[in-house]
Amino acid sequence: MTELVAPRRRSALSLTSLIDVIFLLLLFFMLTSTFTRLGELDLTPGAPGGSQGQAAPVFVQLAPGDLRVNAETVPLDGLARHLTPLAGEDGMVLIALGEGVDAQRLVDVLAALRGAAFRIRVLP
Repeated sequence: MTELVAPRRRSALSLTSLIDVIFLLLLFFMLTSTFTRLGELDLTPGAPGGSQGQAAPVFVQLAPGDLRVNAETVPLDGLARHLTPLAGEDGMVLIALGEGVDAQRLVDVLAALRGAAFRIRVLP
């Protein structure tokens, strides 16, 4: 006599843990990815050698408390209007950082000059 053995019933595979892991991975990649670059500022490094233009560059001194253009104090919101007649269309503006100037102050000045016709160089 042969015994009849009931076929084994496979347990159902639970997909809950797999879905949780996939959801966590999706969240991780969404939060660590950069989809747009809103705050980019283009910086051109200084070229070795002499000056390329014939006009003298405009010198901007950046300090933690004030901003000077050719030794004249200028407010930040009027900087672009003040520099445009001095630098011209293809002039050069040199920005020198004073002691104690933080990166945010420099970014504020560069953002105020965004879209200007003149070239901007930040001196080390």
